[in-house]
Amino acid sequence: MKKVFLLICFLSTLNLSAQTKKKAVFIIVDGIPADVIEKLKKPNLDSIAQVGGYARAYVGGERKSYSQTPTISAVGYNSLLTGTWVNKHNVWDNDIKAPNYNYWTIFRFFKQQYPEKKTAVFSTWLDNRTKLVGDNLPQTGKLTTDFHFDGLELDTARYPHDKQSKYINRIDEEVTAAAAKSIKTDAPDLSWVYLEFTDDMGHKHGDSPEFYAAIETMDKQVGKIWQAIKYRQANFKEDWVIYITTDHGRDAKTGRGHGGQSDRERATWIVTNAKNLNQYFKQNQPAIVDIMPSIGTFLGVKFPREQHFEIDGIPLTGKISAISPEATLKGGNIELTWKAIDKKGKAKIWLATTNNFETGGKDTYQLIKEVAVDAEKATIDVSKLPSQFYKIVIEMPYNNLNRWIVLGK
Repeated sequence: MKKVFLLICFLSTLNLSAQTKKKAVFIIVDGIPADVIEKLKKPNLDSIAQVGGYARAYVGGERKSYSQTPTISAVGYNSLLTGTWVNKHNVWDNDIKAPNYNYWTIFRFFKQQYPEKKTAVFSTWLDNRTKLVGDNLPQTGKLTTDFHFDGLELDTARYPHDKQSKYINRIDEEVTAAAAKSIKTDAPDLSWVYLEFTDDMGHKHGDSPEFYAAIETMDKQVGKIWQAIKYRQANFKEDWVIYITTDHGRDAKTGRGHGGQSDRERATWIVTNAKNLNQYFKQNQPAIVDIMPSIGTFLGVKFPREQHFEIDGIPLTGKISAISPEATLKGGNIELTWKAIDKKGKAKIWLATTNNFETGGKDTYQLIKEVAVDAEKATIDVSKLPSQFYKIVIEMPYNNLNRWIVLGK
């Protein structure tokens, strides 16, 4: 009997050691609208999409609503990192004055649950790691990044700033080389790569040969990182996922500007090698906020319930119950609707009239109603709960949806 027990223990240990390690990389390439990426030659991005998929996506939250989000770089980065729009993460521009660290980034969720695993940031901007990820800040619990290569834009001796922004291209090349080398040798479990030069060319030249050439250069840089990933997959027992996206589009008139809510400024894209892409990714227009929970799901991150209720993104892989929530207050009722994808099971409707989460507190949710997912609607009587603010969560078998109703400041 003892021998049998020891054999079972040995086989269990062997099975655990033989499990495929999961690794994730996401790349943000700055300022490339969907119409441009779709018309240019991009063999490396296309080869990744052939493994997984390509989708048009959007940034900017919901127009003319509480979640409307400026189509500005750092704002978009933080929407990806936290899976939330600006009304929650509070990064309104590139100054990054006061991020709300109560809305955790994928790095913080990952490190909190897997402290022994390694993270990395390879970036043209130092602020991406120090302010957005919140590296070594008390507000993030002294979260640390295990590998980083950034801040080169501050070294004006090695990278003198020229009017043509060629120095940014040089930095992007070094960031790419560092990321590819680290992936090949260190194999961080979660990595963020950021490349800037495309946005510089867009601002300077708009829709132009210079802008298009910068995008083709970016594709080659992504190819180097993709080759490093394929090397790891071929030589180690590792399963890698990569997501490549952009943070905003550009204005329709010249292609130089961004920040507003025009269709072209909001229209972005996602390329991934992810398996099991769902109907939401393939048949709808996902958002930048959807990448965070997709990576988290792949890496085995479990989002605590209260934090999960705040995440705006929906996983792009695996089963999901519904998308497209809407909430409207009419008289003393809130009318809820959604679009069912997997119609099985119940939708639990939770309601809170506070937003204590925003300041680090807890909200008291009431379970108001349960309806079938395939009903695609519910009516909530709030006549006895008068408030200027309602926070609604629709908890379903495979994903949550959330909405706010904001009546006044």
